Amino acid sequence: MNIAVTAASGRPGHATLRVLSQAVGQNKIVAIARDPQRVDVSGVEKRSGDYQSIDDMAAALAGIDTVVMISAPVVSGTDRIELHRNVIAAARRASTRKIIFTSVIGSAGEDDTMFAATQQVNRQTEKDLKACDLEWIIARNGLYLDLDLGHIIRANEAGVYQNNGGDGRCGYASIEEIAFALAQLALSDTCNGRVVNLTSENLTQAELVALANEVFGLNVRYEAISVEQNVKRFMTDERIAARGPEVAQMLSGCFQCIKRGAFDVPSDFSVAAGRPPKSIREQFERIREQERI
Repeated sequence: MNIAVTAASGRPGHATLRVLSQAVGQNKIVAIARDPQRVDVSGVEKRSGDYQSIDDMAAALAGIDTVVMISAPVVSGTDRIELHRNVIAAARRASTRKIIFTSVIGSAGEDDTMFAATQQVNRQTEKDLKACDLEWIIARNGLYLDLDLGHIIRANEAGVYQNNGGDGRCGYASIEEIAFALAQLALSDTCNGRVVNLTSENLTQAELVALANEVFGLNVRYEAISVEQNVKRFMTDERIAARGPEVAQMLSGCFQCIKRGAFDVPSDFSVAAGRPPKSIREQFERIREQERI
């Protein structure tokens, strides 16, 4: 069984490739990316594939049994629904048997937030998968623990971490933890035809900050701010500002969802991964050991 990971040059793709390589051997794993040279996982086959081209993706998926389809990044001016449909069409053309799509957790509370449009893309792709004639699994990822931790650590200088999440609870998981679950979903058919939430504990922003303080020796307090203030805060980050104000709004929309409880969902991690999720403290400690932040 050959397994491919698309959009493989990003952090989730790299992490999933590493887990799969250790599980079944590098000769069974294919990394697909627009620029394969950016895939920094040795030993795996690297193929060129662009979500914008069905032909390119079909060629990249030749001989692939199962594909982990990493969702397209949010970029201004791109039609992510069409990009995802291209991958599904390419998989059908290549006679791929099974697709695992990385979606995002959420109940129905995302409506009327600045995250709604992004979540609508995820949910439409989920519908497209359910309607196709391939085996599928929809893996709804929790928010990436690594990314919010990075913001908390950078806030240590000022001593305050701000966002508009308030007292809402959110399901988190590290990229490494999610990659482990994605690999198990690729290796087993027990969750075929299911939607699974890949999360660990559901924490408030204050609880998340308190754990980061303990594990990383920080001295940060959490402060809730308005949605408008958070958009402005994100736009001071050069990396986010370079992607456009729509991305800053989308990210602030995530915290709107947290405040509303839309990301306070039950975890299916144990079913998906075959083991319970590591606690947030354990995941923080793992990140600290690997010096990834």
